[in-house]
Amino acid sequence: MNILIKSATIIDSKSEFHNSTQDILIEKGVISKIGKSLKNPNNYAEIELDNLHISQGWFDSSVCFGEPGFEERETILNGLKTAAASGFTAVAMHANTNPVIDTNSDVTFVNSKSANNAVTLLPVGALTVNSKGEDLAELFDMKTAGSVAFYDYKKSISNPNLMKIALQYASNFDGLVCSFPQENKISGHGVMNENITSTTLGLKGNPALAEELQIVRDLFLLEYTGGKLHIPTISTAKSVDLIRAAKQKKLDVSCSVAIHNLYFTDAILNDFNTHFKVSPPLRTQEDIEALIEGLKDGTIDMVTSDHNPIDIEQKKIEFDYADYGTIGLESAFGALQNIFTTKKTIDILTKGKSRFGLEQTPINVGNTANITLFNPAHKYTFTKKDIISKSKNAIFENEPLKGKVYGIISNNKISINP
Repeated sequence: MNILIKSATIIDSKSEFHNSTQDILIEKGVISKIGKSLKNPNNYAEIELDNLHISQGWFDSSVCFGEPGFEERETILNGLKTAAASGFTAVAMHANTNPVIDTNSDVTFVNSKSANNAVTLLPVGALTVNSKGEDLAELFDMKTAGSVAFYDYKKSISNPNLMKIALQYASNFDGLVCSFPQENKISGHGVMNENITSTTLGLKGNPALAEELQIVRDLFLLEYTGGKLHIPTISTAKSVDLIRAAKQKKLDVSCSVAIHNLYFTDAILNDFNTHFKVSPPLRTQEDIEALIEGLKDGTIDMVTSDHNPIDIEQKKIEFDYADYGTIGLESAFGALQNIFTTKKTIDILTKGKSRFGLEQTPINVGNTANITLFNPAHKYTFTKKDIISKSKNAIFENEPLKGKVYGIISNNKISINP
């Protein structure tokens, strides 16, 4: 792939061209020249777009695509198309499929379906067989097939000894163990945050304590085993404090937060809209402020769209019985820009790669082109026409957002939105 990008403002703190407007010549997928007013003697295709900005390619550590087994929700190919159109050059895909991705051959299947795509798909294998929380899955075999981490998506491991063994075993091959932070005996059948709003609405509450108890347990186990732990989608102020203290003790722990948990509070559930039924639940403004502070000081390592397509049949029903989850890839950039500056948004969207085995690729001459193209100033209201996913369960539907993604250049391929 050969292309010349014209007049692009580079947002990349790792690049010597950070904050400058340059032309970028890419030949055979590698950045060959960066400079002002570059010539195009070979008549390569040119990209020249309104208020064009570029950065290193974005990464999402938590997406679900359904396939195999739930192709009516989403397929791998359309999921990767959605990711590319949303600016992501790499995504980590979870194992909540049918069958669950818990063997070497399952990981190999996912890799074969996503081969030769502009977006790099990183399979996350199940931590336990069939994600039942009873016996460890074939962790090492999945690692050799390309699994970057192990996680029973949104299912907590109730047996502390099983988690201890997982951390000890995975440490033999530098495996990353993920643990969903929820103590089920405390959360019970709660469907939203336990708070004045849940009482007013008559809905069962899921208290912050359920998350925090599980995190305390897992951090004690991590300190004992010396393993490598990732805690996905934290949602409370106390969780931030706990992980901050663990990092000060030099424990090998990382964590993420879902974008919607930085944006909405539980008060938005007053009309029982099931698009807002997510796990962990939406919390309070105090929690949001602590989560944002955790991102700013580095306690929280990455954000995720926590993209989870759900059939309309599982969403357009009574709130208590609706499935948890929202799609979020398409709205991720625009929502973050409503919270942070463009530079901080880009910093957030490019963090977390090394934790999942990806290399940073600064925009410098000689480096492989792994680039997201966008216009940070574009303002719009997110509606169904902006959804590329097969499922339409979008928590940000009808929300005013800021920022337009033009596409990506990655894996020696280019994907530009029409």
